[in-house]
Amino acid sequence: MTRIGVLALQGDFAEHIGILQRLGMEAREVRHPQELADLDGLVIPGGESTTIARLISEFALLEPLRERAQNGFPVWGTCAGMIVLAQRTSDLDWPTLGALAIAVRRNAFGRQVDSFEADLTVPALGQQPFHAVFIRAPIVEEVSDGVEVLAKLENGKAVAVRQANALATAFHPELTEDHRFHRYFIDMVRAHKDAQA
Repeated sequence: MTRIGVLALQGDFAEHIGILQRLGMEAREVRHPQELADLDGLVIPGGESTTIARLISEFALLEPLRERAQNGFPVWGTCAGMIVLAQRTSDLDWPTLGALAIAVRRNAFGRQVDSFEADLTVPALGQQPFHAVFIRAPIVEEVSDGVEVLAKLENGKAVAVRQANALATAFHPELTEDHRFHRYFIDMVRAHKDAQA
């Protein structure tokens, strides 16, 4: 059985767990370092990036998460999770995991009232557009070598990226009925697990 954890310090972790379970995964909440031990992958959900980053440090998760993420352990960050995975972020006073060689700007579109939805072309998911929900979303301002851009807005800004086994989306796939990004991450997790076997 493939086990995927969802960081459950703050944010919409329950929605991710529900989808992963519906897709046949063993999904569980993660709050403490010892709960990482037998996982095959981890989702860092949307929420408030400052709070999540602070709690990662306070719950002694920073070093074990950073070590795993930088050594090929499959990890997916959505919205605030993208910020937590980035090597460089604007105005965040807490350390990140640095698993993605990107620079991210927080709340790039403004406040909650500036939330929006957009249909994205995501070749990795097939021809059908992905309807993305952006809530106080970050934007990728800089992408380094080795980072694959999976989706962009019409203005050319990257909103979904992958580098090796680190995946990040600036939007919230867990708030839609389209589970293709969850399936994409599950495929990443299974491929990594098979490679380790």
